Amino acid sequence: MQAVVYKGPKEVAIEDVEEPEIEHPNDVVIDITTSCICGSDLHMYEGRTAAEAGIVFGHENMGVVTEVGDAVSTLAVGDRVVAPFNVACGFCENCENGYTGFCTNVNPGFAGGAYGYVAMGPYKGGQAEKLRIPYADFNALKLPEGDQHEDAFALLADIFPTGWHGTELANLQPGDSVAIFGAGPVGLMAAYSAKIKGAAEIYVVDRVPSRLELAEQHCDATGINFEEGDPVDQITQQHGGEVDKGVDAVGYQAIDPDTDPGSDAYDPARENPAVVLNQLVQVVRPTGQLGIPGLYVPSDPGAPDEMAAQGRLGIDFGKLFEKGQKLGTGQCNVKQYNRQLRDLIIEGRADPSWVVSHRVSLEEAPEMYEKFDNREEGVTKVLLEP
Repeated sequence: MQAVVYKGPKEVAIEDVEEPEIEHPNDVVIDITTSCICGSDLHMYEGRTAAEAGIVFGHENMGVVTEVGDAVSTLAVGDRVVAPFNVACGFCENCENGYTGFCTNVNPGFAGGAYGYVAMGPYKGGQAEKLRIPYADFNALKLPEGDQHEDAFALLADIFPTGWHGTELANLQPGDSVAIFGAGPVGLMAAYSAKIKGAAEIYVVDRVPSRLELAEQHCDATGINFEEGDPVDQITQQHGGEVDKGVDAVGYQAIDPDTDPGSDAYDPARENPAVVLNQLVQVVRPTGQLGIPGLYVPSDPGAPDEMAAQGRLGIDFGKLFEKGQKLGTGQCNVKQYNRQLRDLIIEGRADPSWVVSHRVSLEEAPEMYEKFDNREEGVTKVLLEP
């Protein structure tokens, strides 16, 4: 079968790879109908991880079951499913407590597993024609038959639950004001989640006008362009003070607004991996809460300085302490949210598909990786169709 294979920094290719097979009685194999390119994939694509050539990318996957292991009891051939990006066993202590992003059984020596991602276990990615889903009774979420809501359901694998998770980490409540840094797919989904939850005011910070326009149009948010002035000052002036909650949907590749933009193109030389965290500390009120679903890593080969290369950041912890703020971090436990979010989509109370900018064939993946990596205008969420 064909798949998107990592070749090295800034290079992926469509290659023939072995088809997945049932390896354990709890497995199923699916024919992929939609797989997504994620901002997290860009970290590997850019050479900012220890990823080695040969990885099949793709942790946001949905499709139709074609093979079923003998021990699988809730799924059958022909079922339409979406798989959380977390690979989880369902019975370790973390899984039993709902922390499926930190399963201790699926990836020995590491808390958490995922499809097609460096250090996240031996699980091939789904930017391919087929995918094996282990512990399938636990990991595969069944969807209605047919192809209705295909784009929206595909987002249940990661970005819609992850955006929701960001607001949960911040303990967002109805009537709260919230500042969300980053208007990529996760940031937009965090803003959309805040709207669904009844946030009173939503501020979304980014530098790409088309993304800010999406936040304003679909999330009733106020767009804040950090190239036009300090985002903390912009938010506090418009809000009349500090906000209740904050969400970091950027992570360790955050751009420092005090650096010279030079051009409209994304420039790694402008990175400051602690800048968004410190802006959140500044913009959120005393005793407010910060949700941090944005990715931070323990090592970064492309970091701007030696300390950041070791995952050690210059955070204003004294100010955080002084303001009595709480923060929550960590990757999303998708199963905590995906069933409810699926049902919101089915009932027409949520439709996150507006974030999708491109649905293209698998063969176009190399071109779309380049466009997404360049943060081109109009490229927000890319779906791949084998």
